[in-house]
Amino acid sequence: MARFIDDLAGAIYDFFTFIFTSICYLVAGMLIVGVPLYLIALVFSMLN
Repeated sequence: MARFIDDLAGAIYDFFTFIFTSICYLVAGMLIVGVPLYLIALVFSMLN
């Protein structure tokens, strides 16, 4: 029974680690793409 609980805890830990890592990569990608794009749009709006 302890082996089953240990495996279940490991699976839950792996699942939440995967979800957290995916969300972090998504946020980092949005920042890497979004911030320079916003700054370029800001420069063009000031030139207009």
